[in-house]
Amino acid sequence: MPDAARLDSLAHSPEPLVPWYHVGVMWLFVGGLGVVVIGSFMLMATAWRNMDTVEPQAAVRVAVPNTPVSPAMQARNHAATLRP
Repeated sequence: MPDAARLDSLAHSPEPLVPWYHVGVMWLFVGGLGVVVIGSFMLMATAWRNMDTVEPQAAVRVAVPNTPVSPAMQARNHAATLRP
């Protein structure tokens, strides 16, 4: 069993304090956040420079015929048929 004097000396010897900028994990954290922020600004700038033009609604509207030969209509009609 360790003696009381040794335990007392271990309990009262604090570790030396190191400034935050000397800790490597802190730089990993700050650097990671910095990369994300810089990357988001670069993405925003790219999106702003290569923006698509908005077409008028009349030019975009395309009529899709609802013919009974479409696969969804065939499946619906097949499920509704009665078998003798």
